[in-house]
Amino acid sequence: MFMLNNYQLNNYQLNNALSVNSRGFTLIELIIGIVVLSISLSIVSTLIAPAEEKSADQILQVKAAELGQSFLNDITSRAFDENSDMAGGLVRCGEPNYGSNPCTNILGPEDGNGGRPDKGEVSRDLFNDVDDFHTYSQQFNANGEDLHTGYSNFTIDVQVVYDGSSLGFVDNMAAKRITVTVTTPLGTAIEFATHKANF
Repeated sequence: MFMLNNYQLNNYQLNNALSVNSRGFTLIELIIGIVVLSISLSIVSTLIAPAEEKSADQILQVKAAELGQSFLNDITSRAFDENSDMAGGLVRCGEPNYGSNPCTNILGPEDGNGGRPDKGEVSRDLFNDVDDFHTYSQQFNANGEDLHTGYSNFTIDVQVVYDGSSLGFVDNMAAKRITVTVTTPLGTAIEFATHKANF
């Protein structure tokens, strides 16, 4: 029987340990590792992308609120109707005391004398009553200037309708509801609404 001395035995054990420890990954282990890593990365990326988009949408919603509020402020600063007193409330449309002075039936900008658009309210700076903004969608400020480039991808839609009955008035034409819809670049539509009463 062959016997090893202590020195040879230690050398043999050390060589065995080194050969076991220096063993690499097999091809199957590498493929399994790559598949597991790619699946975990795809799961992580699907969780991060929506959160990133939502955080961007919140910033855009704040900008939309600022834009919508500025439009509402500008619109409500105008007179109630074309046939009302532009200075504020002395002569109101639809009042029996002032004879034949009905409120406007067709909402939108007036086209001018004899139906000539070149003599009418063709731009925002010529609008003098709230219903002139009905179906308005241009991106200009109250001075007729372009909006800041940060708002270039937002869309605006203004609707004005008679809505006195929702406020409890007997006459539906006693108030107009102004709705400004601002749509962010990500497609989130936000509505802002207020009423302008005939006084």
